[in-house]
Amino acid sequence: MKTKILAVLAVLALVALVVPSATSYAQAYGLAITTSITYQNVGTVAAEKISVRFYNGPDDALGIDIARPTLAPNASTSLYMGSLTEIGGTFRGSAVLTSDQPLLATQVQLLQGSATVKNRPLSNGFVAGASQALVPTVLKNMYDTNTVFSIQNAGGSETTLDLKFYNTAAVLVYQTSEDVQPGAAYYFDAGQESGLGSAFNGSAVISATGAEESLIVGGVMELSTNAGGTAASAFETVPAGAQEFFMPSAICDKWGSNTSYAVQNTSASSSTSVTVTYSNGATETKTIGPRAKASFVACNADGMPVGFSGSAIVTSSATDVIAVGKAYGSGLSTAFIGASSGASSVAAPYVRWATDAEYAAGTGQRTYLTIQNVGSSDLAAGAVTVKYVKYNGDVEATHVLPAIPAGAKVNSNASLAGLTSFGKYGSIYGGGVVIEGPAGSELAVVARVSTQVSAGTFASEDYSGMAVP
Repeated sequence: MKTKILAVLAVLALVALVVPSATSYAQAYGLAITTSITYQNVGTVAAEKISVRFYNGPDDALGIDIARPTLAPNASTSLYMGSLTEIGGTFRGSAVLTSDQPLLATQVQLLQGSATVKNRPLSNGFVAGASQALVPTVLKNMYDTNTVFSIQNAGGSETTLDLKFYNTAAVLVYQTSEDVQPGAAYYFDAGQESGLGSAFNGSAVISATGAEESLIVGGVMELSTNAGGTAASAFETVPAGAQEFFMPSAICDKWGSNTSYAVQNTSASSSTSVTVTYSNGATETKTIGPRAKASFVACNADGMPVGFSGSAIVTSSATDVIAVGKAYGSGLSTAFIGASSGASSVAAPYVRWATDAEYAAGTGQRTYLTIQNVGSSDLAAGAVTVKYVKYNGDVEATHVLPAIPAGAKVNSNASLAGLTSFGKYGSIYGGGVVIEGPAGSELAVVARVSTQVSAGTFASEDYSGMAVP
């Protein structure tokens, strides 16, 4: 049985349509990007037939195949596109990763040419597509940010993308279409699209039609536009909404950081009332029009104290919604997609824990895991474990978690499992985790990967843990 992972925003030497000048290299938007695809074998035996096919642009119908080495069960490794001579020096497109064992993949976007932009936008690959892709937040010259995204054709024949952009008042502002070959992807840069006006704050709905069932997936990046702006983050598109979304990370003025949620109403005709309920009982409610989005800031919730760190649940009264979470402050610029459901076994392919000396010097990363119980029953102490698996598939350490009440969250990192370093072994990098709960339990996970830029200031990005099939 062969599995397939779809990866968008797999880009090498990506440059904005306006070539940046030397002075603009201090901002994230416009920098060149090189992608590293980190993937983990979550099967029970070695994956012996792994290959990656790269597609350069929406019209590429052939792609370039690159074979990959055998990967032990639970092991993780990376494919750094900057080392590939087969695809040339300039590439902007997508990739399809195939294997004879189930794989999960996270893309790491490495921004080039700046001494100040340290963040590495993270987003996950897909195991399947859908007829639509929803982008909960799209920005052009708003909050010193521009959005770029790629939509990949996950079907077997050419498809036509229909892209619609709605502002926060639920008004259709701009619409366009594009033909895309199977496996290939269409790249959209909000900062260069005149149809969005001089500034835009809203969301997007992308649908696909073709000769046979059309399937698409998408990846999104938000990049700072102001001089000296270092913010950069990424998240995945969502195929469909739900009336309840779980957010494993929620912060109000804790460690100098905060969280906000962008919530999009997926209905084309009906408004809905959305309430965000935090794990301490604080709430905030807003009405969201058809196809529109609204923002929820944790510190604005009724009854929210300063210094809160917990989780949240987003509930819609009438229609399906989707939600993306963002953490900011103290250098953080993160993004993650909320979870409409959980799984009893969840993997995170990209996990690191630098030594104290490396972290203090800013030469190594540390990954912090937030694990939310999204099931209806409490989980007892010891019921959930986190296995830290090195690059060769060996379990290096296990963290046994405390009790997790329904809706609440707990934290894990390699040091809590007794490790002083993880994921770096001389010149070899690679490490992931497998979070396991009892049969029938539902867990949602966010991994926050941080680099210390200076004392108390960090470059951090989030990605969501993925259910083990």
